Amino acid sequence: MRADIPALSVVVLTYNRAGQVLDTLARLCALPDRIDIVVIDNASTDGTARRIAEAFPQVELVGAPCNLGAAGRNLGIARVHTQYVAFCDDDTWWDAGSLTRASAILDSAPSVGVLNARVVVGEHGAPDETCERMRDSPLDSDGLPGPALIGFMAGACVFRTDLYKQVGGYEPKLFIGGEETLVSLDVMSAGYAIVYMDEIILHHHPSPIRDSRQRRRLLARNTTWVACMRLPWSEVWRAIFEAFAVMRTEGTLRDDLPALLSGFAWALSRRRVIPGQVRTHASHRARRRPAHAVRGPSRARRLNRAFVPIRTKRNLVRIASKRKSFLSFGRRHNECYIDQTGSCDARRACAMNRSTEGPISENRIDQ
Repeated sequence: MRADIPALSVVVLTYNRAGQVLDTLARLCALPDRIDIVVIDNASTDGTARRIAEAFPQVELVGAPCNLGAAGRNLGIARVHTQYVAFCDDDTWWDAGSLTRASAILDSAPSVGVLNARVVVGEHGAPDETCERMRDSPLDSDGLPGPALIGFMAGACVFRTDLYKQVGGYEPKLFIGGEETLVSLDVMSAGYAIVYMDEIILHHHPSPIRDSRQRRRLLARNTTWVACMRLPWSEVWRAIFEAFAVMRTEGTLRDDLPALLSGFAWALSRRRVIPGQVRTHASHRARRRPAHAVRGPSRARRLNRAFVPIRTKRNLVRIASKRKSFLSFGRRHNECYIDQTGSCDARRACAMNRSTEGPISENRIDQ
């Protein structure tokens, strides 16, 4: 690749946070790294698109026809022509030199498909608890540039662009809530590793505009749909019971149960239980890690925790859980919304998630 052509693009997802995304873009444009920047405005109603176009004409701006949630990133990928792509949200930005370092790592590690950055929070750079758990992953990392993972943070990762297109990106019907799980398992099924890199840094100044209660409800719904599509029946029933528990706790059984049930036919029509070799591979990595390399709780206890996406306050897959299961997606086939040319059918995605979007006002699951 020519030295004057960027090897990496940054896709920024925003929705109704004009002030914050302008600050994020100013920081990204000031980076010494050679990057292209693509911004996806998820149908904001606060003038975000106009203000970005006026302040940053050098940035490629893409307007979504509706709020696509996490799947808005698929629109960005369709505009990316670089070998690698990094993602961030409107309240996060990459540290100077981190994206250049990420490109070099992926160049030297062809078996790695996704890098997860170290996230530092707030003015004082407090460590993100999810990243601390990722750093202490119990999975074997032989031959990898960092600790092996079975998941990643959607807004703090660097992908091989072709791999993202290959696995189809984010499922529009899920909107937000556990969407990384599907992509993570698709990546592993494609034979690539997901790796945590402490030296790649992303800054996060959490926005006060968020609805944690709604996010918990969407996560419970999506967890059940995911189980129906890709998990053994024992895990399907477990997910259903846990979804009911969330509905009871939130007092939303009357509203959320019909939405949950309405998606069962859709999910079951896509039921393809995750290939056994993916779980075998993850288990093999866990078993191979030396006992002395595991800190904290007993090795056996930590290995039992290695295979589940945790419902953290960011809804990110991380290496810990209170139960033994493998909540995950397998490979999708004809249901991908990014085709082989990299184009994204956004209007079809809008139609798919319109009935399930509800009053949600965000793109992501974070604090």
